[in-house]
Amino acid sequence: MMVLGLTGSIGMGKSTTTAILRGMGIPVHCSDEAVHQLLGPRGAAVRLVAAAFPTSHDKRRQAIDRHILGQLVFSNLQERQRLEAIIHPLVVDSQRRFLAQHARGRRPLAVLDIPLLFETGAEQRVDYTLVVTAPAFIQRMRVLTRPGMTTDKFKAILASQMPDREKRRRADFVIDTGLGLAHTRAALRSVLKNVGYEK
Repeated sequence: MMVLGLTGSIGMGKSTTTAILRGMGIPVHCSDEAVHQLLGPRGAAVRLVAAAFPTSHDKRRQAIDRHILGQLVFSNLQERQRLEAIIHPLVVDSQRRFLAQHARGRRPLAVLDIPLLFETGAEQRVDYTLVVTAPAFIQRMRVLTRPGMTTDKFKAILASQMPDREKRRRADFVIDTGLGLAHTRAALRSVLKNVGYEK
């Protein structure tokens, strides 16, 4: 089974691209969704994260309050790295189970949506990498319309991620989602054809 790694900076169109791929019948594992499950009610990471960051533990829901957790780690590199050391191995385990499941089902292609694909070295675990990108002004417009987002928070997130130009340089394929939904769909079909996937 071929594995395609999808990534891109915040606001570049990963969610839209994931939705299109799923609409094509291609299985996609989304790391952000996996983290939500891990930190959600009775999630596999709740006990570990609660032990490391006690004030983030929502005991009533048996979950992690992600808003409180974000406040604890967002501007503190050491604390963020401590959290990532807990979360990342669990996400990788989730990805491996996902790939094993679809390999047993003899699916020809599966996609791993990994926001920090290059930052964590995950490109070594996929066959091809696809970066979604968009002009900076479109990225900014998309991100600043999100609930709770501020200019300062957006700048801090960008500072914590690998620059878009470097992701594009490292990628096997690049799609500019700023050119519209029709272009993104057509470009995805071209990428899939290039990796040998034809439904």
